[in-house]
Amino acid sequence: MQPTELRPASDTPPDDQRRIWLQACMVAGGAAAAATTVPFVRTLAPSERAKAQGAAVEVDIADLPVGGSKTLEWRGKPVWVVRRTPEMLAALKGHEADLADPHSERPQQPPYAANDTRSARADVFIAVGICTHLGCSPSAVAQGSGNPSVPADWPGGYFCPCHGSTFDGAGRVFRNKPAPTNLEIPPHRYLSDTRILIGEDEQA
Repeated sequence: MQPTELRPASDTPPDDQRRIWLQACMVAGGAAAAATTVPFVRTLAPSERAKAQGAAVEVDIADLPVGGSKTLEWRGKPVWVVRRTPEMLAALKGHEADLADPHSERPQQPPYAANDTRSARADVFIAVGICTHLGCSPSAVAQGSGNPSVPADWPGGYFCPCHGSTFDGAGRVFRNKPAPTNLEIPPHRYLSDTRILIGEDEQA
């Protein structure tokens, strides 16, 4: 008696069926790998916040009145932008002997801000609002404010409430204070009369 030959129900030869199943599995596996890899690769890319912290920041001072100020964030630090009055500029003179670094000889600012006003443009003061002692944030104290934390002949400037360091209106530190250096002046450049790019200059 001859053995009965068993054939698959389908007319497709066995090798062709195996090839079809193999291709289907490869496609499914590739799709699964892609679905897993894409989110993983995205986690390696810097977040929008991280990119923003390292990028330059543009500020418009068209709405900033003379004598006014605004604070923005650059690289996770507060940055002050102050539109100085003629009186504020005049108050920067006459107390150089009381300052630790009156001529900005230490590298706390770009070369174009190493002057008596510590700014690229005298009427606009831009500084990182962090005390150079232990990182507290000083407060603005105006001339003639009567604030008991500053001397009676105070010319106006900034007082750090943490340990008593004082800075004049150009961010220059007074002598015999805990803060060792002047406030930091970030790199910056003017895109127009009222638009400033903080964190980047022509030399960057």
